[in-house]
Amino acid sequence: MRRTGGCRQPIHLRGKVEHYDRATGQLLHRYSTHLEPDGLLRVPCKTRRASRCPSCTDTYHLVRAGLVGGKGVPEAVASHPCLFVTLTAPSFGEVHSRREKNGTVMPCHPRRDAETCPHGRVMSCTTPHGADEACLGEPLCPDCYDYTGSVLFNATAPELWRRFTLALRRHLAKLAGLTQKDLAAQLIVSFAKVAEYQRRGVVHLHAVIRLDGPDGPTSPPPAWATVDMLTDAAQRAATVVTATVPAYDGHPSRVLRWGDQLDTRPITMDGELTEQAVAGYIAKYATKAAECVGTLDRRIQPLENLAALPIREHARRLIAECLRLGAFGELADLRLTHWAHMLGFRGHFSTKSRRYSTTLGALRAARAEHRRYEQISTGRLPLFDEDTVLVIAHWQYAGHGLSAGDAILAAAITGTPLPPVAPRTENSDG
Repeated sequence: MRRTGGCRQPIHLRGKVEHYDRATGQLLHRYSTHLEPDGLLRVPCKTRRASRCPSCTDTYHLVRAGLVGGKGVPEAVASHPCLFVTLTAPSFGEVHSRREKNGTVMPCHPRRDAETCPHGRVMSCTTPHGADEACLGEPLCPDCYDYTGSVLFNATAPELWRRFTLALRRHLAKLAGLTQKDLAAQLIVSFAKVAEYQRRGVVHLHAVIRLDGPDGPTSPPPAWATVDMLTDAAQRAATVVTATVPAYDGHPSRVLRWGDQLDTRPITMDGELTEQAVAGYIAKYATKAAECVGTLDRRIQPLENLAALPIREHARRLIAECLRLGAFGELADLRLTHWAHMLGFRGHFSTKSRRYSTTLGALRAARAEHRRYEQISTGRLPLFDEDTVLVIAHWQYAGHGLSAGDAILAAAITGTPLPPVAPRTENSDG
């Protein structure tokens, strides 16, 4: 259990690995899963989702390396101008929310002269909601809520982010009095961003944006490239970018943009927002998917009975809207049917620019190399030259998951709450 880091959904393998001397054919070493508990080797699932396994994520180390160095990134990168930016979604209707002021929970949406909507519902809620109440994120009037706009925004969010990064560079060049070509010769904009689902079913994007010199994190940016300039450029870029959804079925085209709420905060080593806090935020957001809205963490088939799914009614309506809009050919590029379980969002949850920091592949390769040397030092593997040794491996998939007892051990190792345990699956024939 410790070898997999307390993974909640480890992959079960059955098989063996043999090492032979290429010149003599002599067997140097043999490993077989017969020596493992239950005759199985468990390897981490490496999923990103907290609903599946909270232990398997490398995002924290990737983000933090781009803020303070390490993992192949120089420590001098900590002195480069850096922002933590949150881009939000616009409003698609009033929803139940939890509001606090000075530690006191306030009423949800109190309205003294609240209007009655066309569907006969009073658009007010005077209840102070608890943090885990099921109604959070649900519309005050589901029939008034703009479900179409919600799923279309999710579908265009990746394009809005791409256009934001382009507009950010244009505004930096304008503020510096340079052409974009001259700016690229003096300055590189590096970033790492993640998408986070809100309870109402739309995504917000959280990003670390850093200014580097022309050689990336190994070179400092020009003296004129300051945090204030980066903040100004980010705020301007967020307000001007748009994405247009084409007309369909008699409906006109629709222009989508970021919401009015924009948060830009400098990241400093000893300030209000530290690099460790930001890395923790990003890693937490990266492990969340659409399950917080009450939907599923698997794809939904077009002919599936939505009424029978164990999901919230708000999520059901969002999924149904994805399936409805996905039937129109004009919106085929948005692939709404394919991504209905994600409420229309089809982008990568975690992305970064090439020079921001190390890669997930490099982190995992380093971990694998560490485990290999650990096995050699303990005698579980021989020390050999890859050019002179032939390695023959044979593996079969034998299932995944944990028994109830193993799940308790995994929770104890990671210090995380014990989730409901799914039945362990086995496949004896591989």
